[in-house]
Amino acid sequence: MRIDKFLKNSRIKRRQVAKEACENGRVLINGNTVKPGSLVNEGDIIEVTFGKSNLKVKVTNLIDGAKKSTAEEMYEAIDG
Repeated sequence: MRIDKFLKNSRIKRRQVAKEACENGRVLINGNTVKPGSLVNEGDIIEVTFGKSNLKVKVTNLIDGAKKSTAEEMYEAIDG
């Protein structure tokens, strides 16, 4: 699954916002800066910078077309 779609499906960011974040170097997968079309796999660590705060999550499940009730099953938050 593409990173911009993963961020949208998991309700972390809207797809356009996720795309812009990737293009501006604010999204990392396993420590590497990514483009909007970069692929995400289960077990990957994603870091997203929102202004002055950071979100770090581990991908636990890839659900295409996730509903609001199942979106949080796609990742687990990591401290740090």
